[in-house]
Amino acid sequence: KYGMWVGNQQFTVRNITVNNADTAVFSHWNWGWTFQGININNCQVGFDLLTGGATANTQSVGAMAIIDSVVTNTPIFVRNSQPSDNNLAGSLVINNARLNNVQTAVGVVGGATVLAGGTKTIKSWGQGNVFKGTSSGAKFVQGDIGNPSKPSSLLDGSGKIFGRMHPQYASYAVSEFVSVRDHGAKGDGRTDDTAALKAIFSKYAGCKIIFFDAGTYIVTSTLTIPAGTRVVGEAWSVIAGSGKMFQDVSNPQVVVRVGEPGSQGILEITDMIFSTVGPTPGAIVVEWNVKQPAGFQGGAGAWDTHIRLGGALGTNLEVQQCPSGSGVDDGCYAAFLALHIQPSATAYLEGLWAWLADHDLDGDGTSQISIYSGRGILSESAGPVWMIGTALLPAISRRACAVFYQREMERPKLLVWAFIRMGTARFLINGHYHLWRGIIQLLQRESLFALNVLLHLSAVVELRPGVPADVYLPVADYEYRLWVGCGGL
Repeated sequence: KYGMWVGNQQFTVRNITVNNADTAVFSHWNWGWTFQGININNCQVGFDLLTGGATANTQSVGAMAIIDSVVTNTPIFVRNSQPSDNNLAGSLVINNARLNNVQTAVGVVGGATVLAGGTKTIKSWGQGNVFKGTSSGAKFVQGDIGNPSKPSSLLDGSGKIFGRMHPQYASYAVSEFVSVRDHGAKGDGRTDDTAALKAIFSKYAGCKIIFFDAGTYIVTSTLTIPAGTRVVGEAWSVIAGSGKMFQDVSNPQVVVRVGEPGSQGILEITDMIFSTVGPTPGAIVVEWNVKQPAGFQGGAGAWDTHIRLGGALGTNLEVQQCPSGSGVDDGCYAAFLALHIQPSATAYLEGLWAWLADHDLDGDGTSQISIYSGRGILSESAGPVWMIGTALLPAISRRACAVFYQREMERPKLLVWAFIRMGTARFLINGHYHLWRGIIQLLQRESLFALNVLLHLSAVVELRPGVPADVYLPVADYEYRLWVGCGGL
C-alpha cells in the first residue's frame, strides 16, 4: 500500500523510486523534511501528508520540500489532510517537479484542488508564511514563488542539483584497506595516537583505503589527511584533539586538516566524528583545504561524518564537569571554530552535523550541560560547496549561538543548502536576530539555493532593501521551519 511511511524530527531523503503503490510517501509528522530526486510512477497519491497540528501534542507535518522530482501517471502529486486557507497548516515548497499525466498537483483530502496538475513542470511553488523587507508580520502565500537561479557548477548533467551517494567500496578487495589499529594506533581514548596516525597517512594515503576501527583516537597536534585519501570509520570512529596545543584561544590551531592548503584531488571521508577533549578553547576542529579534481563533481567530500563537541564519554565536557546552570567555567570550552572551508577548497558535505552538545549523550541521555564554542562554520570557499542534510547546532549553555558566517570575498561563491538546521540560545534575547542577520548577509553574497532551513526560537527577520529573498515560516511557537531562496548574483 505504501512505498514509505515516514515521520521524524528532520530528515533528507534522496534518490528513491516508488512504483505501483497506493501512496508513494505517507508522512504523519516532522519538523522539516527534504525529498530530493524522487521518482513516482503509477501510484494513486505521490505524497500524502498529515497536516494542521502545530502544538507538541498534535505535531503533524511542519515543513516539506520536494526538489527535482518526476511524477508519472499518478492522479495526485501532493495531498494535505487539512486545507491551508489563508492559514498555515503545514508548509510546502515544490521546486523543479516534472508532472506527466497528473490530474492534481496539490490537493486536500476530500477533493479540493489547490494547484491543478497536467503534464507540466512546476518550477517553484510554495505554501507558507512569508516575511519580507523589515516587516515582522507574515503574509500567507499559496502559489508560485521566486525560482532561484542555480549556477551550472552546482547541477548535474540533467539540470538537477548534483548529488553523490555515500561511497561504499563494495568492489574493493580487503587487501585494499588498511586498519589504523593494525599499524600502531590504539583508539582507546587515552593514548596519544598522533605519531601513529601521521605515519599511517604518510605511508598509505593515496594507495590504500584507511580504515579507522571503532574507537576514539587522541591527537595532540594537527593531523593532516592528504588529498588522494579515502577514510572510512566504523560506527563513527572519533578523532579528538586534546592538550596544550588547542588551549590558547588567542592562537587557535587546527585539529584535523583536510588536505594541505591549495591541494587538489580525490578525498572521501565517511562515518567519522571529529571532536575535542576539553578544555580546548583554541581548537579549529576541521580545516577543509582540498579542491575536487577537475571534471569530478563531489570528488572531495564527507558523508555521514560529524563534528561533535562535548556531551560524550571521555570529552571532559559532560554533566559531571559542566552541568547546566553552572556559570561560565574555563574548563568547559569545547572549540574556537568547528569547520573552516578555505577559499580554494570545494566540498560535498552530506549528512554532516556540527553539534556542540546541549545534553549528555553517554549519561542519562537527557541531562543538560553548559559548554561553549566561539564559532560554528566559516566558509570562504569560492565554490562549489554542497551542504545536503547539514545541521549547525552549536551551543553556549543550552543551545546558544556559535555563528554560521561567511567572510566576504571578491570572487563569486556557489553554495547549495538542501536542508539546514540551526539553533540560538534560549537565554540570548537577540540571538535569533543575529542568526537571521547572518543568514540574510550570506544570501547577499552567495549564489545560494536553500530549502527547508530549521531554526530554534522565534525569529525576527531583517532583509535589506533589494535582497531577492523570501522566508517561509510554517508554524508558530519557538520552533520554526522555513524556506529561503535567492537568485544568483
